[in-house]
Amino acid sequence: MTPAETNRRWAELQNRIAEEFDSDKPDIKVMLFLIGVQELGQGPKKFSKRQKEELMHIATCKLLSKLGFYELEGADQDGWPHWKLIKPVPSYSMLEQEMLIKSLMIDYFDEIDNV
Repeated sequence: MTPAETNRRWAELQNRIAEEFDSDKPDIKVMLFLIGVQELGQGPKKFSKRQKEELMHIATCKLLSKLGFYELEGADQDGWPHWKLIKPVPSYSMLEQEMLIKSLMIDYFDEIDNV
């Protein structure tokens, strides 16, 4: 996907999520949180600040697992998934990181829509 195509599809995804949640356009952090909640699978509820950070970590691992960087080890007694780093994530520039995460999020939501 070209950067222009990624940005176009990202904007479409943001608009769709904003409509579904009747909210402002979500930024990358909000989208990571949503993916983390989805992956946790425990429904909407109140989370502590630390739990929110962990949800964003879960989402990041899930997204980067598509590129072989992480592998799901399993879940703990509370049902929280734990990931193992398989290979080091390359040092990307901030722009490269943003484009990569946006692209992986687009793919993630495409997969959910096709399930």
